[in-house]
Amino acid sequence: MTTRAKRRIDDLGRFGGDPFFDSPRHVGQLNFPEWDRFRAGMQGIFDRRFFTNHGPKVRELEERLADHLGVRHVVCMTNGTLALTVAARALELTGSVAVPAFTFIASVQALSWAGLDPVFCDVDPVTHNISARTVREALTGDVSAILGVHLWGRPCPVDELSALASERGMKLFFDAAHAVGCSLGGRMVGGFGDVEVFSMHATKVLNSAEGGFATTDDDGLADAMRTIRSFHRDEKFTEVPLRINAKMSEAQAVMGLLSLEDLPRNCRRNAELHALYRERLCCLPGFDVVAFDEREANNHQYLIVDVDADGAGLSRNDIVLLLEGERVLARRYFTPGAHRCPPYRDDFPQYLDALPVTDRLSERLLQLPLGEGITVADVEGICALIRFFVENAAAIRPRLEGGHRGAKA
Repeated sequence: MTTRAKRRIDDLGRFGGDPFFDSPRHVGQLNFPEWDRFRAGMQGIFDRRFFTNHGPKVRELEERLADHLGVRHVVCMTNGTLALTVAARALELTGSVAVPAFTFIASVQALSWAGLDPVFCDVDPVTHNISARTVREALTGDVSAILGVHLWGRPCPVDELSALASERGMKLFFDAAHAVGCSLGGRMVGGFGDVEVFSMHATKVLNSAEGGFATTDDDGLADAMRTIRSFHRDEKFTEVPLRINAKMSEAQAVMGLLSLEDLPRNCRRNAELHALYRERLCCLPGFDVVAFDEREANNHQYLIVDVDADGAGLSRNDIVLLLEGERVLARRYFTPGAHRCPPYRDDFPQYLDALPVTDRLSERLLQLPLGEGITVADVEGICALIRFFVENAAAIRPRLEGGHRGAKA
């Protein structure tokens, strides 16, 4: 790793200096298994000559995930968005679904693909999740379900949402894309609500290069999802009105099994880097690292910082631009909120000025790099850069405002 110390603001990459890092530092996990293990797994696929249609490796992954999460059923699919769409269809939802606007857009788009309209809810300013209060404030007459999102791997308030869903006769399901390996009250995320949906995208701490799965303790719901996910006539567990091709391939399952073996190690490494970030940034004015409940299991997949522009002297967007100039590819999660993204901003304009917490968080939250490709030295360097930005904010801010953005590639 080649780094270049910053002594003057003219040294910053944004102002034409050499970038701090010689190659980009990404926020995605990108945890790869050892090549020999991956090659052996793929060789097995060639030996069996079984590539897809719910082969032995997909079934093995489903069984091992069910055991790991303590649930009756795991239904693997080609990605998390399709898994969420299939879950919504299996629940036989109609009309609208209450969903947080502060989430990745795929959470909402999956509902749209299932023929459902979003009822956007604001989130709690501390947890960043929906609550019974924020859902209740948003409810309309035709809401058939609540979709909670366990943001950053911090579980939603399941009990209060369950009580509200029961009171209103609604289904309750969760987007758990961030939450594999996380717990609530000592119980692993996976068995809450009617169904929970996980992502195994390449950038997740548990990945199958691309993939996802749904979990449930409901036998009938599991049968419906297994039928919906496949057009294959031999894969029919119950009657459903509509089917789709959402099968996971054997190659994905091999990668997923290897990643599941590595999950404890990768979570521990994330936790170590997360602790180092907290230690280095804790006393920096305007920077608050999102914390996790140390009594619970967590994958520490997301390093999220709340940036207060008044305290830091620079806005979150300023920090992102400055880091980009040093080849640190931080992200503005989630900007904008889903209610301000197409097509929802045009189709549901009533929400544009109705979700103040979502809008506030969208302007302040910053995601910093973690994962296998990030070293202790990288974290030290990123934190040193941020400290330099803040210490020199008074001189940096006018230059940013004046459009001096000559960062080198």
